Amino acid sequence: HLIYKCGGIDKRTIEKFEKEAAELGKGSFKYAWVLDKLKAERERGITIDIALWKFETPKYYVTVIDAPGHRDFIKNMITGTSQADCAILIIAGGTGEFEAGISKDGQTREHALLAYTLGVKQLIVAVNKMDTTKWSEDRFKEIVKEVSNFIKKVGFNPKTVAFVPISGFNGDNMIEPSPNCPWYKGWEKETKEGGKSAGKTLLEAIDSIDRPERPSSKPLRLPLQDVYKIGGIGTVPVGRVETGTIKPGMVVTFAPAGVTTEVKSVEMHHEQLTQGLPGDNVGFNVKNVSVKEIRRGNVAGDSKNDPPKGAESFNAQVILMNHPGQVGNGYAPVLDCHTAHIACKFAELIEKIDRRTGKSVEQAPKFIKSGDAAIVKMVPSKPMCVEA
Repeated sequence: HLIYKCGGIDKRTIEKFEKEAAELGKGSFKYAWVLDKLKAERERGITIDIALWKFETPKYYVTVIDAPGHRDFIKNMITGTSQADCAILIIAGGTGEFEAGISKDGQTREHALLAYTLGVKQLIVAVNKMDTTKWSEDRFKEIVKEVSNFIKKVGFNPKTVAFVPISGFNGDNMIEPSPNCPWYKGWEKETKEGGKSAGKTLLEAIDSIDRPERPSSKPLRLPLQDVYKIGGIGTVPVGRVETGTIKPGMVVTFAPAGVTTEVKSVEMHHEQLTQGLPGDNVGFNVKNVSVKEIRRGNVAGDSKNDPPKGAESFNAQVILMNHPGQVGNGYAPVLDCHTAHIACKFAELIEKIDRRTGKSVEQAPKFIKSGDAAIVKMVPSKPMCVEA
């Protein structure tokens, strides 16, 4: 809805989707529908791939990474979330829906935890479907109280979070204040500088995000999200610039693939760029590299300035969230790091640490269990780019 109102999608597209949605009996999915571009998703009625859409607020250009909310897609959720500056947690306000999402193994809880663990430290909470609660002030307050408690446990400070009651379908409080909740005086939050900011709508909340830091002076790191073969152009890797800058003419190295090549052009949202900066989701055309040589999970860097390398092993701080039984040496879970998705073996439990202080509480433990944090030597099953 927000993207449509801010001009990110044309009216014709919406009308076309409205018609399709009605035919499949998913009328109320109208706006989510637009982001569900892939056919497989359309038929299942779920947001799978990480759709990138853009709109503008008075202060920012905003790219929406519509990360999916169904547990089978947690891998995509991780890729999407790790690219974000701010998470918007959309909470279903409807009776029963909210309780299900926030229960011990509900999705809402898992997503907030993932966002925080992946380093997304800014959060906005939108309480959706308020129209189905007849815009009940009590229901909104109850949800704000519950959610504040649980995001605090995750690590967020609720005082820095804007809580906005919305109806995404009808558009209430998305861009303009809604006449349907006269009791709602607006949101207020503390800012990074120690000041306060306030507003009424979701758009204002997005506009009041603390300006993200952009480490453009560091060496280039660009994890690949996909690699496309485009007729008449050639191989086009796509991903988000994490640090440094990428420019046409630069010689880049892909690790751990060990492929080095020249960048012919860089583009974002179909516009040519003279350079891609941290935070930009770019596609770039490379010379003489086939689609088979590089893949999602590889990382591009400047071959002349501290290029990335694959790691044969690394020490990681591991927190066990919810895991049945105990975990010891030899356990080999799949690790999602930037866009890589690789099984890594726990080669050695080095020490158990206190989650809050990081201080060591036990050397070389035999096992760790849910709730524990530890420093673990990890050995990836195939080369992987990780850096401290």
